[in-house]
Amino acid sequence: MALKRRNRVRPGFLDKALDRIERLDTSGLHDVIQRLAVEREFLETVFNAIEDGIVVADEQGRVEYLNASATRLLGIPPDTAVGHPVTRYLPELDWKNIAEADQAGGPSVFRREFQVDYPRPRLLRLHVSPLDGSAPGSRGLVLILHDATEARRRTSEAIEAERVHALTLLAGSLAHEIGNPLNALDIHLQLMEREIRRLRRLAGASDPEAVSSSERLEKYLGVAKGEVHRLDYIITEFLQALRPSAPKFQTGSLNDAVEESLSLLRPELEARGLTVGAELVAGLPAVQFDPTQIKQVLVNLVKNAMQATPRDGTITLSTGANNEDVWLCVRDTGSGIPPERLNRIFEPFYTTKEKGTGLGLLIVQRIIRDHGGRIEVESAVGKGTAFKLWLPLIERRPRMIAPASGEGDEG
Repeated sequence: MALKRRNRVRPGFLDKALDRIERLDTSGLHDVIQRLAVEREFLETVFNAIEDGIVVADEQGRVEYLNASATRLLGIPPDTAVGHPVTRYLPELDWKNIAEADQAGGPSVFRREFQVDYPRPRLLRLHVSPLDGSAPGSRGLVLILHDATEARRRTSEAIEAERVHALTLLAGSLAHEIGNPLNALDIHLQLMEREIRRLRRLAGASDPEAVSSSERLEKYLGVAKGEVHRLDYIITEFLQALRPSAPKFQTGSLNDAVEESLSLLRPELEARGLTVGAELVAGLPAVQFDPTQIKQVLVNLVKNAMQATPRDGTITLSTGANNEDVWLCVRDTGSGIPPERLNRIFEPFYTTKEKGTGLGLLIVQRIIRDHGGRIEVESAVGKGTAFKLWLPLIERRPRMIAPASGEGDEG
């Protein structure tokens, strides 16, 4: 390391060396080349230590250099990328327009964000700058790739947290004001229903018209009571979604929660003419979860599936595990969710159901997050929807590397 530090090329060294290169003897040339090699190794070490991806392309758009982060972000081996068009690895890049802007000159050429799916889904922020600064013409371009996935996720979570906080304040101020009048309405509707029944008994058979009127009034009261109870249910769900209780963790198998939830919901499912399936992996690894809250999640998801699935449809609950997580899935053969609605299903009060509150999936998302898990949704219009919930294992299992072909065989 000390030798490399002494041999580092000083600013202006290369210009001076080039000016007198014709006068250098073999020993002097060897010294220059050695010091340039050390400088190259130093710069490569620096570039490979940078977290952002760096790709250098020539004026034709062919890759001349890329650092370790670029190969990681784009999933390309460094030994095969050099010499290939950069658009082979970044097809979203409009190289023609970028090259024209570079030829015209300017301090900056291009900035944008885009998604990549390989080697894994990521959001990348791209900045492209000319190697020759703002001068007209082109000596090539440098592309800087920044992984903005986590920053976008944190921003989304911060926005959601602010929104939920605002809704919580709203809930605190309005729940009491709305709840008390609703209770008073419910009590007085019950009193009115009692008085109508008494008047009908007094009228008896002597006044058929009064009896008929009292029956109609009872129907109207029934509708009013139903709407009062529905409003009370919405307020209860609203408060439950925005003022959650902390999970009371227990160690156990998700299979037990699935079976208990199915035993609770099976009569309603069968009454709707739906086939219920359970594909539970035997010996499912234990996880820590709140049984009450996870059963609430399953009830919400299964009831959503019931309302989306026509008669003679199928709802399947399944479980499984990998090296890091245990998962459970609720899949239906219902109408599916259109793509334009899929990214809004976890928003408060967004619902596609006639009498839905739009809070059920918000509660599901909050519970799974409190458990350190995640949710995946897959849906196809006319084919059905699957909600897959992942919870972390208590002790994650080591990944086993498969032996190379022939390894371990005895000769």
